[in-house]
Amino acid sequence: MLAPAIICSLLFSYIPLSAWYVAFSEYHLGGSLFGGEFVGLKYFYKIFQDSSDLGYLVQNTLVINGVSLAVVLVAAMALAILLQECRWKKGAKLVQTVSFFPYFISWVVAYALVWALLAVKSGSINQFLVNAGILKQGINVLGEAKYSWRLMILLNVWKSIGYNTVIFLSTIAGIPSDQYEAARIDGAGRFQLIRYVTLPNLLPTLSVLLVMNAGWILNSNLEQFFIFYNATNWSRMEVLDMYIYKFGLKMLDFPYATAMSVIKSFVSILLLVAVNKVVKRINKQSMF
Repeated sequence: MLAPAIICSLLFSYIPLSAWYVAFSEYHLGGSLFGGEFVGLKYFYKIFQDSSDLGYLVQNTLVINGVSLAVVLVAAMALAILLQECRWKKGAKLVQTVSFFPYFISWVVAYALVWALLAVKSGSINQFLVNAGILKQGINVLGEAKYSWRLMILLNVWKSIGYNTVIFLSTIAGIPSDQYEAARIDGAGRFQLIRYVTLPNLLPTLSVLLVMNAGWILNSNLEQFFIFYNATNWSRMEVLDMYIYKFGLKMLDFPYATAMSVIKSFVSILLLVAVNKVVKRINKQSMF
């Protein structure tokens, strides 16, 4: 039963890693994948010695993805608790459905919605603020670099909070009822039940989600940044994956782009192991 999953993983995840040889060779488009002259760590040295972009690339990637992950997990856990405590169950179901729906929306549609709301001249929010006399002219949220981090983080939260809320709700549903009954017998109110019963049972799930996503902090949704990236906000919007795309598919410098990808992969593994150890030390539970 495991054979199909193992075969697919080998075909699409592990066998393609052989192409990392490109990072150690002088590969040229159209030539054999393994036919380039072996140059060792030439392009790895080039990344750290010749590139002045590494600083802001790492900063943009860590700020956008790291803050997004932290906010999404905390907000999803809080929303799950609120939905569980809501006595109007139909209203809770409606909120859950509405919050989960953006997860299925493509980034192209998301950009169209943001443009309709926040475009400088035609955006409905900017038009309302200008017509109401609150602003003299619309705010260029999509163009000015100073808004890029906040915009990306808010969009990531908007798209992911519903999915993670479902995970926390399933955990809450699995909490034994006798824990709540024992707490009520001891005189616990609703806030005490949340603090001493619900939250401790949610921490293992929070730890697992944190560890699982830690390895993806350096990975960005290329479609998202490709759409929102422009000539005026690039300094805050260019992340590692956009940089790899630029050198690999635009400038056709495949060895340099592959070397950057290899480094990113190894750093992601180190982050995963480090976060797992920290969570294991704090929460006494971990993925491995």
